[in-house]
Amino acid sequence: MKNKLTIACMTLICLAVSSCLNNKIEASAEGASTNEKPFVIPELRQWQGASGSTIISIKSKVLYADATLRQAAEAMAEDYGLLFGQSLKTKAISNSTQAASGSIVITLTDDKELGNEGYTIEIGDYVTISANTPTGAYWATRTLLQILEQNGGISLPKGTIRDWPDYAVRGFMIDCGRKYIPLDYLKQYSKIMSYYKMNTLQVHLNDNGFKQYFGHDWDKTYAAFRLESEFFPELTAKDGAYGKDEFRQFQKDAAKIGVNIIPEIDAPAHSLAFTRFRKELGTEKYGMDHLDLYNPNVITFLDSLFTEYLEGEDPVFVGKQVHIGTDEYSNAEKETVEKFRAFTDHYIRFVEQFGKQACVWGALTHAQGDTPVKSENVIMHCWYNGYANPTDMKEQGYQLISIPDGSVYIVPAAGYYYDYLNLPYLYNSWNPSVIGNQKFEDCDPAILGGMYAVWNDVAGNGISVDDIHHRCYPGLQTIAASTWSPTYKTVPFDEFNQKRETLSEAPGVNEMGRIKGQPNSVVYSLDVVQPGKSYPVKEASYGYTISFHLDAAKEDRGTLLFSNKDTEFYLSSPVDGRMAFVRDGYLNTFDYYVREGWDADIRIECTNTATRLFVNDKLVDELKRTKRWASDKVSYDYVPTLFFPLEKAGNFKSKVTKLQVENFVR
Repeated sequence: MKNKLTIACMTLICLAVSSCLNNKIEASAEGASTNEKPFVIPELRQWQGASGSTIISIKSKVLYADATLRQAAEAMAEDYGLLFGQSLKTKAISNSTQAASGSIVITLTDDKELGNEGYTIEIGDYVTISANTPTGAYWATRTLLQILEQNGGISLPKGTIRDWPDYAVRGFMIDCGRKYIPLDYLKQYSKIMSYYKMNTLQVHLNDNGFKQYFGHDWDKTYAAFRLESEFFPELTAKDGAYGKDEFRQFQKDAAKIGVNIIPEIDAPAHSLAFTRFRKELGTEKYGMDHLDLYNPNVITFLDSLFTEYLEGEDPVFVGKQVHIGTDEYSNAEKETVEKFRAFTDHYIRFVEQFGKQACVWGALTHAQGDTPVKSENVIMHCWYNGYANPTDMKEQGYQLISIPDGSVYIVPAAGYYYDYLNLPYLYNSWNPSVIGNQKFEDCDPAILGGMYAVWNDVAGNGISVDDIHHRCYPGLQTIAASTWSPTYKTVPFDEFNQKRETLSEAPGVNEMGRIKGQPNSVVYSLDVVQPGKSYPVKEASYGYTISFHLDAAKEDRGTLLFSNKDTEFYLSSPVDGRMAFVRDGYLNTFDYYVREGWDADIRIECTNTATRLFVNDKLVDELKRTKRWASDKVSYDYVPTLFFPLEKAGNFKSKVTKLQVENFVR
């Protein structure tokens, strides 16, 4: 009996142990198969992983349950096609029960926690996006596309996402005054911003160079206003400007993809373009880049200028905000300070008359005085605490945008501020709550968000739009992470920095000039380059090597080897017949002539600091960043860099063969 009882007990114990072990094994197996949080920029706030994946294919449909969601659905479908070769189909539905496996369903919800830009994504047999607004739904499609990019466009890990931003404003400011930035580039950049849920692009429309680079002569100092003006036609820059209709449409198109364009007319400093147009508007006392605040004609002129872009049912300035400048005016005399404060108050109220919210640069600590300046419902860009103490500005009632110069200012090749941003610092230590040496509580309601900026201070220094973009794009990805999700980032910077390289700039956008291929390999080749033929690759960027064999014929001056809309590469320059290239109006010439009858292997190495020409493996010339002198005491760095154009072959007579593009420099 004892033996039977013992056996029975032992059996029960074994069964219990076996059951526990089985449960543990099953739990372990289940845990092992739980999907990890997908990598997305900006990082997802919440992720609940499940097991398995959902397959997305060209048979998948994007379904939307409300007419207001159609745009988000169509963007998802079209952008999938741009990334993976074939667009998805879209369809309106009445309920999600109509969804087949692999479908993407977009619906509206009422979830207060999500706010205006948040969303949920449930990835099961099919994908369900829920958001309070079409904007939130659109951001959700960006998340899906980024995940799909890392999975060959095929699969999504099953799980649930809840995501919303910490800050309402996540932006970028670009100086188009000192350097003309083509509208096509601004359009592309708005797409890039949208892909990373950056929602604010500020376009700085007027400015001037520093007179020390122009012989200390205001009459020779570069200045420009970049908008077409029918009121003052001669004001518009002749070397590059935006038509009113195209600028209006640009803003409307950007709004469709979640990007608000803030146009900026900067006054009463940074105003040499205005005083060049009408000299009597300037003041010699503070410099001709200062408008004379004692001259009533200044107000008359600027009122007319702002009115031109603000009036009417379909104004040129489309969005809710307009930036009125008010930066860096002299505070040498109290009376002048009071005039400046009155000027600022006037234009805040002036743009409000047209239903716009005014934005200003922070200057009211620098310009302390007695004249009241409206603060209610006014946005202030806090860039330097000596000009505007953010604590004081918060107390006065301003809504703040964090844009501290010491952290987020790029001034290309200037030797001050940043040439390239400090990405580890911005990722690990900075967020909009950090303004200079002041740290506010995370998500302080007075701080709307953060931005970074490019200032083209040194006009004429050879810097191209490609140079600017090479500096901006890594910054954009990093700032996106630190303005949307700074309070819940978990990915270490090194991992973030490595994985960000796996993502596109945006569907259909490749301003970085990257050509897909294995590391350290030939990524593009042509046996023979046919004169006059168009090719599918636009350009190769920094870190690339271009080589070809040249059987030289006699070439006329101005003979192109390759070109695209931005850049021309000459076998024989139009000036002196040497090999050369032109981009952004800058001619850069190698000390090398293509001689009739010569037979040579040509290699060109492109970096972000230099362009090198090799002939038969011998370095012939290196065009590198060099110091140029504006005067005996004033110098600046000139940058002769090249994104090599590959899109359109020139009408050359020479024989060009064995062209190769390698994604490395030897």
